[in-house]
Amino acid sequence: MKRILSTLAILLVFAAFIFFFVIGGIVDQQMNVCMHVEDDDYDISQKALDLHASLNVADWHSDVLLWDRNILSEATHGHTDVPRLIKGGFALQVFDAVIKTPKGLNYHQNTGDTDQITLLAMANRWPIKTWGSLYERALYQSKKLYKAAERSNGKLRVITTQQELTQLINDRARDIEVVGGMLSIEGLHALEGEISHLDELYEVGYRMMGPVHFFDNLVGGSSAGVEQYGLTDFGRQVIRRMDELGILVDLAHASPALIDDVLSTTSRPVVVSHTGVQGTFDSPRNLTDDQLRRIAARGGMIGVGFWDGAVGDPRPESIARSMRYVSDLIGVEHVCLGSDWDGGTTTYFDAAHVAVLTEALMEVGFSAKEIRMIMGENQLQFLLKYLPS
Repeated sequence: MKRILSTLAILLVFAAFIFFFVIGGIVDQQMNVCMHVEDDDYDISQKALDLHASLNVADWHSDVLLWDRNILSEATHGHTDVPRLIKGGFALQVFDAVIKTPKGLNYHQNTGDTDQITLLAMANRWPIKTWGSLYERALYQSKKLYKAAERSNGKLRVITTQQELTQLINDRARDIEVVGGMLSIEGLHALEGEISHLDELYEVGYRMMGPVHFFDNLVGGSSAGVEQYGLTDFGRQVIRRMDELGILVDLAHASPALIDDVLSTTSRPVVVSHTGVQGTFDSPRNLTDDQLRRIAARGGMIGVGFWDGAVGDPRPESIARSMRYVSDLIGVEHVCLGSDWDGGTTTYFDAAHVAVLTEALMEVGFSAKEIRMIMGENQLQFLLKYLPS
């Protein structure tokens, strides 16, 4: 009997080790794929490399905080970490907090009845209070970014104000090796129905928030929800309070009705952090021409995604073609990068090799000035105007 109990104890310890230290990494590697990871995989002209070296690159959406990675070390899988962002010439990366995702995730119809993040939070050894609280998950992911910045020896800074962003840009102009990180939330089910949580999340550094993710919630309807409604009464309170605090509204994943309601409620321009457009690829979550025009008329930003669900396939030519379409329709000043890196996506390139997109933009006829705008200046100038001061 003792031998049986000892064997069972060993098996339990082994199973616990696999669950808490192996499973999360396996899921990460399977879900976040880069098709090309070596420098030799890319054929980039010297002209494109020279132009890219002068850019301040910026991107609206990475989900890397969800995974069990040290973002200060260069990973052999996935898409983003500080070394690769620096190699790619990034001035700023928006780091998004994923709060809850349903099982059977799809772009057509999901309920909020199930959740895959609970098991992932457990497997990745997040604090126990995050296992049952969506709000605590948001707090924890903000702490992850701040702790990384504290340990980065100045390589990573969390950006929350116009002044901090100005200082970052000035330091990069002096050849200081640094990248900024800004916090965003994907889905305001993180509020758990408490408006006071909005102020608290602002206090811990969040400066952009998407009302919804893959399912309808207490704030509004998702493009992949069941009802796909617009803003609820609580949602209108949330948007108004976001305006008062200076938090940017991210309409990625929003239902058409929610887009309409937010545009009629907010007094500020909105961002669509990672998306595609119906004009180049038909997808339930891609924006129509009319939506693009209305968002642009308010001074908003469109982050074009890098994955197949946004642009049809993840090749740089497809991304550049979508950017060309948006630029021709509403103006190049509204076009940005919206990668969705490390969001359970397969992309052609990672942050270190984003110069391949600079090459693709040259090939579809963008000028050096326009490429500079798309690759980062549009986003940076927008944030210099709309971040809190």
